Amino acid sequence: MTFARHVIVALAGLAIFTHVWPAQAEPAVKLPAATLDPAVKAKRATAVLAGGCFWGIEGVFQNVRGVISVESGYHGGSAATAKYELTHDGKSGHAEAVRIVYDPTQVSYGTLLRVLFSVGADPTLKNRQGPDVGTQYRAAIVPMDANQRRVATAYLAQIGKGKYYAKPIVVPIESYKSFYRAEAYHQDFMKRNPSNGYIMRWDAPKVAALKRLYPTLVRATPAP
Repeated sequence: MTFARHVIVALAGLAIFTHVWPAQAEPAVKLPAATLDPAVKAKRATAVLAGGCFWGIEGVFQNVRGVISVESGYHGGSAATAKYELTHDGKSGHAEAVRIVYDPTQVSYGTLLRVLFSVGADPTLKNRQGPDVGTQYRAAIVPMDANQRRVATAYLAQIGKGKYYAKPIVVPIESYKSFYRAEAYHQDFMKRNPSNGYIMRWDAPKVAALKRLYPTLVRATPAP
C-alpha cells in the first residue's frame, strides 16, 4: 500500500481504491505449540515482531493474554528514516513492526510466534502481507536475546517440517538494531478506528481468528 493510500485509509476509513486488492486475506492456520519453548521466570520480557501493516499485528497482540503492552514502530533502518513518510518506498530498511512487553509466566515467546504465524502473518510471503507490498511490509522475527533466537529458529523449522503451508517458509530472523516508536496516530489504531475500511477487511478477521482458534489465549479486554 502506498503512503498516500495508507493515509487516505487512516483518515477516511474507505474500503474501495483503484488498486486491486486480493480477493481475500491469507487464511488463518492453526499451528502446534512450540516444542522448544523453555520457561522464563522473569515477570516481564520484550519481543519485537513484524508481520506486515503494524495496525493489525498490534491489534492481534493486544488481545493475547499475558501481553502487558504493544506499540507500533519501525525496525531495521536508521533513526533518520524512522518516519512513516520515509518508509513507504521500501528503501529505508525498516519493517513496520511491533514491540510487545509481556509476562513470560503467562504467555511464552513460542506462543507469541504461534499467534503471529497462525493469524497475523503468512510466513511464506516475502516482502508483502495481504494487500501491502514492499520490504517495509515483510514478516520478520527479531530476537532480543539468545533464548528467543533458539526458540525462533526451532519453531520455524518445526512448522516448516509440519507442512502446514503449501509453500516454503521464507520469514527471516533478523538481528535487533533499534526499535523506533511510530507516530502517535498509528498507536492503538485498530482500537480507535474499528470501522476503518482497511481494519474491517484485513485486520478485524485476524482478531476474530485468534478468538476462534485459541480462545484460552484471549484477554478479557485488550492491552494498552
